[in-house]
Amino acid sequence: MNVRLRHDAIVRSLRRNGTSTVADLAAEVGASRRTVLRDISALRDQGFVIHSEPGRGGGLQLDPQSLQTTAKLSVAEVFALLISVASMRAAGNLPFAGLADAGLARIEKALPPDKVRDLRRFLDCLYVGQLSPLVNISDLAPMDPALLPAFETAFLQRQYLRFQYHDAKGTVTNRIVEPHAMLILPPLWYLVAWDPARHAFRHFRMDRISRPEVDEGATFQRRHVPFEDHVRPVRDLSR
Repeated sequence: MNVRLRHDAIVRSLRRNGTSTVADLAAEVGASRRTVLRDISALRDQGFVIHSEPGRGGGLQLDPQSLQTTAKLSVAEVFALLISVASMRAAGNLPFAGLADAGLARIEKALPPDKVRDLRRFLDCLYVGQLSPLVNISDLAPMDPALLPAFETAFLQRQYLRFQYHDAKGTVTNRIVEPHAMLILPPLWYLVAWDPARHAFRHFRMDRISRPEVDEGATFQRRHVPFEDHVRPVRDLSR
C-alpha cells in the first residue's frame, strides 16, 4: 500500500471506529508502528486534528469536524474527475451541471500553480464527439486503471508510450506511439496517437489497451491532429 492509500485508510478507520490504537492501525494498513506514527504526523501537518489519549482505553481519535486543509489530489485524479464530467456532458446526461462545474472549479483553485499548469496542458489534449450508431460496442470492457497515470507522464513530458493492443479480432500487437490526444465518443474512449511504424495517426480504443508503460527515452514534437467536424475540444463544452 503506497503512502497516499495508507493515509486515506487511516483517516477512514479513525472516522469509522472513533478510537483506534497505533497497533490496530498498523495491522489494518499492513505497516509497522513506526510507519503509522509517521503517517499520523504527516496527516496532522495536512490539517487533520488527531488527538492522542494515553493509558488503558485510550488511543488515537480524529476530530469529527477535522478536514484536510491542503489539496493533495494529483493531476491525474483531478483530470479523472474532469473527464468524467466531460463524458457525461458530451452524452447529454449531466444532471446538476452547474454544481459539478462549481465543485471542480474549487478543486482546481486549491491546486498548486505547477499542478494547475499541468492540468490545463492535460485538458488541451482532451476532445469529445458523438459515436456513430454503426460502431459495435457489444464488446466494451473496463479500462486498465494504469492508463491515466501513464497518460499523465507521456502527455505532459511528450514521451513515447508502449502498450499491448487487442484489436476487434482478438489479435494482440505491441505498440510504441506518440500520444497526442484523448477522444471521448461516449461510451467509447480513444487514445489518438501517431504510430511511427505506420507513419499515420491511429485511434486506439482504451478498453483494448493493456500494460501501458512510458518509454523514458526520446521525446517527440506535438503534431496537428485532424478531427472530424463534430469533434470539439473539451474546453469548448462550457461555453
